[in-house]
Amino acid sequence: MDAASEAGFHEFVESRSGVLFRTALLLSGGDRPAAEDLLQNALIKAAGRWQRIDEPEAYVRQVLYRQQISRWRLRWRSREQVVAEPPEPGRSAAGGDPAHDAELRIVMARALRRLTTRQRTMLVLRYYEDLPEAEVAALLGCSVGTVRSTTRRSLDKLRAMSPELASLTLAPPGTLDPDPPGTPGPVREEQLTEVKP
Repeated sequence: MDAASEAGFHEFVESRSGVLFRTALLLSGGDRPAAEDLLQNALIKAAGRWQRIDEPEAYVRQVLYRQQISRWRLRWRSREQVVAEPPEPGRSAAGGDPAHDAELRIVMARALRRLTTRQRTMLVLRYYEDLPEAEVAALLGCSVGTVRSTTRRSLDKLRAMSPELASLTLAPPGTLDPDPPGTPGPVREEQLTEVKP
């Protein structure tokens, strides 16, 4: 790598490593050492190909996703490890209450750790990274239908395992509709009494 390329790589690492680390932290389920390893390996791969990369951030993100997929495939038999601490708190949501934001981060971190690595990866790509289904499918090497079904099952599992998430919102109730019309939402208490065994 020549001096100009090396300077460009260092500038990229300094300016984008924080954002990329947050993504790696989410992908690893809050396991800080695993997130650091994930990001470091992705940056090493990027450094080796720096002069041939057109979009460095997109390349590094793709390496992050694919490495995480490889990790969960390797750990399939040994199950994932649960960590004791949630990820570092980020910045407060647009002028929101810091205590509420902290509670939301803690509850979300616990809920995400309950998912498998594959489920967590799908949710991070779809909702944290805000990638369309087709792009997620291309990144993970699966079909759009697989992305849809895995995302839906992951959200259903989150709702079932973490009912406390229903009481936490990022915006005042009624201003944000996370599911498009026609999609089943969480079961309301009055619906439970209507069901007869």
